[in-house]
Amino acid sequence: MQAGCLRYTIVVNRLDKLLKEVRACRVCEATLPLDPKPVLRASATAKLLIVGQAPGRRVHETGIPWNDPSGDRLRIWLGMTREEFYDERHIAIVPTGLCYPGSGPRGDSPPRPECAPLWHPRLHALMPRIELTLLIGRYAQAYYLGVRRKKSLRETVQAYREFLPEFLPLPHPSPRNQSWFKKNPWFEAEVVPLLKDRVAQALHGNGV
Repeated sequence: MQAGCLRYTIVVNRLDKLLKEVRACRVCEATLPLDPKPVLRASATAKLLIVGQAPGRRVHETGIPWNDPSGDRLRIWLGMTREEFYDERHIAIVPTGLCYPGSGPRGDSPPRPECAPLWHPRLHALMPRIELTLLIGRYAQAYYLGVRRKKSLRETVQAYREFLPEFLPLPHPSPRNQSWFKKNPWFEAEVVPLLKDRVAQALHGNGV
């Protein structure tokens, strides 16, 4: 076996083992409203990483990330079918918090703070082909951008050029954010076309 193939096989085996460990995680069990059920997708060949907030109730029940109206809008932004979106060979989906955190009067609760520091670095280390990471919502942006993040989500998304080519910050596509989209028409006019192009480049090496 050639050295490159051997290294790839080792990474795949390590990632498979790590994913089993992640899916068995019970670190936040006492704080969760339902049984722990980490929802994520990852592979050693993935080129696009999607980092959102945390699974909602419907995603928790189905075990399928972005399997809700927010996911429908995200796929429209990306110009992808469901089949393309859920192709683990090319796209990894690892939210900031891996389990459903519950909900409050204004929507879902924040992702558990223990989750991202515990699992993201280890997962990222075994996905060496990631070309672009989409940071969806303020929790993903806070974790990955740190002090580089701006004072508001709008300012962070508007400053997207500062974070390319590694990261592309986006607002959450939730229907609850409809007023944000109406107040910020520049996002769909300017950022969404660029998003589609950058994703195409990351996945296929093409784009305008």
